[in-house]
Amino acid sequence: MNVLLVYPEFPETFWSLRHALRFVRQRAVTPPLGLLTVAALLPPQWNKRLVDLNVQPLGSGDLEWAELVMISAMVAQRETAQALIARCKAAGRKVVAGGPLFSSEPESFPQVDHLVLGEAELSLPDFLADWQRTAARPRYQAEGFADIHDTPAPLWELADLRHYGCASIQFSRGCPFHCDFCSVTAMFGRRPRTKTAAQVRAELETLHRCGWKGGIFFVDDNLIGNKRELKRDLLPVLTQWQKEHGPAPLNTQVSINLADDETLPRLMAQAGFDTVFIGIETPDNSGLAECSKKQNQNRDLVADVKRLHRAGLQVQGGFIVGFDSDQPSIFQRQIDFIQKSGIMTAMVGRLQAIPGTQLYERMKQADRLVGRSTGDNVDGSSNIVPTMDARLLQEGYQSILRSIYSPRQYYRRLHRFLKEYRAPPIRAPLTFRRIFAGAWATWRLGFWGRERCHYWKMLLWTSVRRPLNLPLAIQLAIYGYHYRRVCELLISDGAGS
Repeated sequence: MNVLLVYPEFPETFWSLRHALRFVRQRAVTPPLGLLTVAALLPPQWNKRLVDLNVQPLGSGDLEWAELVMISAMVAQRETAQALIARCKAAGRKVVAGGPLFSSEPESFPQVDHLVLGEAELSLPDFLADWQRTAARPRYQAEGFADIHDTPAPLWELADLRHYGCASIQFSRGCPFHCDFCSVTAMFGRRPRTKTAAQVRAELETLHRCGWKGGIFFVDDNLIGNKRELKRDLLPVLTQWQKEHGPAPLNTQVSINLADDETLPRLMAQAGFDTVFIGIETPDNSGLAECSKKQNQNRDLVADVKRLHRAGLQVQGGFIVGFDSDQPSIFQRQIDFIQKSGIMTAMVGRLQAIPGTQLYERMKQADRLVGRSTGDNVDGSSNIVPTMDARLLQEGYQSILRSIYSPRQYYRRLHRFLKEYRAPPIRAPLTFRRIFAGAWATWRLGFWGRERCHYWKMLLWTSVRRPLNLPLAIQLAIYGYHYRRVCELLISDGAGS
C-alpha cells in the first residue's frame, strides 16, 4: 500500500514567519508533527511519503504513486485544504482526513471519503481494520482520550528537515484551565496526560540521528499543566540531553502561573527553554472574568512577565479585543501593557468563537454567530456580533497593530526587553546560517528599511551593554519586520470589517 501524507499550505499569517524565514533561507516554521505521528501509527509494511506543501509542491507523480491520500490541517488551512482535496479527488484518489480542521467542522467536507476524527491513537485503528477488510466507513469518531504512553515516535525520516526553522515534540495533552474561548479542553480534556521522559528522550535521539541540530518547539498547550511530572521526569532528562547533544534552544506554551513558582523558571532555563508563549488576553479584569481566565485575574501581569524575562525566559503573548465588557479605552490599555511588559511577540486578535467551546455555545444561543472562525488569530475578523460598535472595534483593533509594530514603538519595546532580559545558560550556537541572517538583516533593515535608524541604535547599544544578547536582538528585529509586514497588509486591505 502506497500512502501519501499531505499537509496543506498555510496562508501568510502572524505565525507563518514567512518574511522572517527568508533571512535564514528556510521555508516553514515546523514540520507537520500530527501527520508524522499518524505515519508511525500506520502498518509498518505500508510505503509512506510526506509532502508538506509549505516546503514543496505536490507533483502529479506523487498522486500517481499514491493508492491512498491522508490529509491533516488546522482551521487556518481551510481553503488550501479544500483545494488539495479537490485535486486529489480529480486524480481519482481516496482521501482520508483528520486533525483540528476536520474534527471541528466535519460537515464542511462531504467530498472526503473517510473522516478519522479526534485523537488518532483511538480512531485510526478502527479505520485501518475496516480498510483492510475493504469495509471502511465514511466517518470514525474517537471517544474519550488516548493514553499517550502508547503513542509512537513521529517518523521524522519522512521530512526534509533542512527546510524548517524548528523541530517539534509533544510531552503532554490537555490543560487544567478552562478558558471559555479555547478549544483545547474540548479536544484534549482538563487532566493533562503526559508521555514518559523515556519517550521524549527517544524522540530527541531520533531527531538527532536525522541530523537535526536546531531549536525544538514543545507543542503542548500548557507544558506546566502537570508541574510534578515536568519537574520530576522531563526537565532532568532534557538537562542531561543538552549536556550530551546540545545546545538546542527550546520553546513552548505555558500559563502565567509559571511566574508564581520560585524554582520552575530556573529549571526550565537550565533545561534549554528560552521562550514561552502565554495567553495574557487582556489587562482588564472584567474581560478576564468574562472568559473564565481565572489564572490571570487579580495579579500584576507586567511584573509576572518581567520576572520570567529576568529568569531567561522570553515571554511571547496572546491578546484579545472584542469582549462584551471591553470599553473604548481598552485599545490604548492594550498598547500600554504591551509596551510596559516588553513582550516583543504580541499576537493581538479579535475574539472568535470556535466550535466546541463554551463561548461558541453562548454566542449560538444568543444568535450572535456570523459565519465561521478563520483560525487566523491576527486577520482582524470575528464570527461574533460585538456589543461595541463594529466600526469602532475594528478601528481600535487596527490602531493597536499600527502602534505596537511601528518601528519606533517596536524598537522602544526591544530596548526595554533587552534591559530586563537575562540570557539563559543554554543559547543557540552561532552557526553560519545565523551569521548570514545577521549580515543580511543588517543590510536589509539597517540600510534599506524604514527602521534603519532604530536598528543601528539597537545594534550599537546591545553590542556595548548586552553583547550576549546581540544575536537575539537581531533575531527579534527580523521578527519585527515580519510582524509589521503582516499587520500592514491587514490594515491596508481593511480585512475583518
